[in-house]
Amino acid sequence: MKNFSPGLIPTLITVPVVVILLALSIWQVNRYNWKIDLMNQINTQLAEAPVALPATGVIPEDWHYRRVQLQGSFDHSKELHMFSHADKGRKGFQIITPFMRSVEGDVVLVNRGWVPESRKEPVNRAEGQIEGEITINGIARKPWSKSYSFMPASNAETNVWLYGELPEMAAHLGLETAPVFVEIEANDVPGGFPIGGQTRVSLPNNHIEYAFTWLGLAIAMVVIYILYGRSRALKKVS
Repeated sequence: MKNFSPGLIPTLITVPVVVILLALSIWQVNRYNWKIDLMNQINTQLAEAPVALPATGVIPEDWHYRRVQLQGSFDHSKELHMFSHADKGRKGFQIITPFMRSVEGDVVLVNRGWVPESRKEPVNRAEGQIEGEITINGIARKPWSKSYSFMPASNAETNVWLYGELPEMAAHLGLETAPVFVEIEANDVPGGFPIGGQTRVSLPNNHIEYAFTWLGLAIAMVVIYILYGRSRALKKVS
């Protein structure tokens, strides 16, 4: 060890930092594997036949991205407009409408699909306001809200929503609803609007890149520690 003398304080700093960086790298690898399993689970659920959504006991996390089937009718007088970009970036809205289930007797907020801004108002797509008893298939989605306080808020007064704030939407409508949205699958609608099938599975999986970043920092710390120790030892000799 004559050629290596890093000193006590650098050692006390370097060792725990390297251990932490290696632990973070391993954690990111575990997160990567967890994300792969989750994506496989979602893809399996989306490939399954739709099942009836229970009237009670629905846990949003358990039903997230599951295909469901509903029977009942829409209440178009209470539709909601959620701002959305779609169709090559064009500005528009997702049309969310209460669906009154005939057998269960409950209400489910159904995302009927996307319309361009020019078709936001129901009068501009009257032929697509389907009436009467129907059966629909869709994807269950759990609610979501803005991630940070500085993000813009939805405006219930103008009926323009920015997030899937299901409890707030239900309160605005004065309804008790199921704890999940249902995004209707692609289907033929008179007049062509709303355009269903808007479910997007977006699960970024950059954890391997993060793992290499933490590992690289750990290696860099070790290299710097070794070089410093050797340099310090040489100075002592000279």
